[in-house]
Amino acid sequence: MTSWLATPAGRYLLDWEQQHLDQAVADVFGFHALQLGLPELDALRSNRMPHRWVASDERAAPIVTDEALPRAALALQLDYDALPFDSASLDLVVLPHTLELAQDPHQTLREVERVLRPEGRVVVVGFNPASLWGLRQRLGRLRLGVGLARRQPLFLPPSGEFLGYRRLRDWLRLLSFEVEAGRFGCYRLPVASERWLQRCAWMDEQGERWWPVFGAAYFVVAVKRVRGMRLVGLAREQRQRAKAGAVVATHKRREREEETA
Repeated sequence: MTSWLATPAGRYLLDWEQQHLDQAVADVFGFHALQLGLPELDALRSNRMPHRWVASDERAAPIVTDEALPRAALALQLDYDALPFDSASLDLVVLPHTLELAQDPHQTLREVERVLRPEGRVVVVGFNPASLWGLRQRLGRLRLGVGLARRQPLFLPPSGEFLGYRRLRDWLRLLSFEVEAGRFGCYRLPVASERWLQRCAWMDEQGERWWPVFGAAYFVVAVKRVRGMRLVGLAREQRQRAKAGAVVATHKRREREEETA
C-alpha cells in the first residue's frame, strides 16, 4: 500500500481522501481521537481534540514521524482485533482502508464499537468494488488466476479485500451505528500515467452528477447510538397488576360506605 500511494493514481486518491477527511473530522468534538492504519494520510490534522493517536498494525513497520507532516499525535503499534483502550473511552475513530487490510474486518469494527463512547463517531474510507478501478482489479486477478500476464502488476495494491459500501452499512447497523453521511469520489479512469489522469480530470465533476455511486473510493461517517431502557416482560406486568389492585380496593370501600348509609 505504501509503495502504491507514491504512484500518480495513489497521490490522486490521497488528495481526495485528505480533502474530505479534513471536512468530516473538523467539527467532531471530544477529548480522544484515534486513526487506525495508513499513517501516510494525516486524517486527524483538522481535528482539535487534545489527545490524538495514529496507530498501525503490529505486523507492519513502525511509524516514522515526518517533520513535513506536523501532527499532534502519538504513534502506536497495536492489534486491530484487540484495541488497548477502555470501553467507551474514545470520541472519534478513523479507519482509512483499515478494514480492507485487517485480518478480521468484522472483529476490528466490533472493537471500534466497544471503545467508542455513546454518540462517538467512526469514519471509514475504502475502495469501491463497484467502480472502474474495482473492475480493473478483478480482471487483473482473473488474468493472474488463469496464468496470464504474470509480469504485469495489479492496478491497485494486491493485499486486502475490498468491502462494498452497502455491506459496510449493514455491518454498521448491526453494531448499533447510525450512518450520518456517505460520499463517493475519484471518478477518473484507472490509468497509471500522470498525463492520462490529468486528461480525465473532467470526469470528477461529471461523475458526481451522472454516476455518483461508481466512484473509486468512498467514505462513511457513522454515530454510535445507545438506546434508552424500557420496562418489558415481568417487570411491566407487575407494574400493571399493582395499579389494578389499588382500583379494586377503592371500589369495594365505596360499596361498604353506601350500605352503611
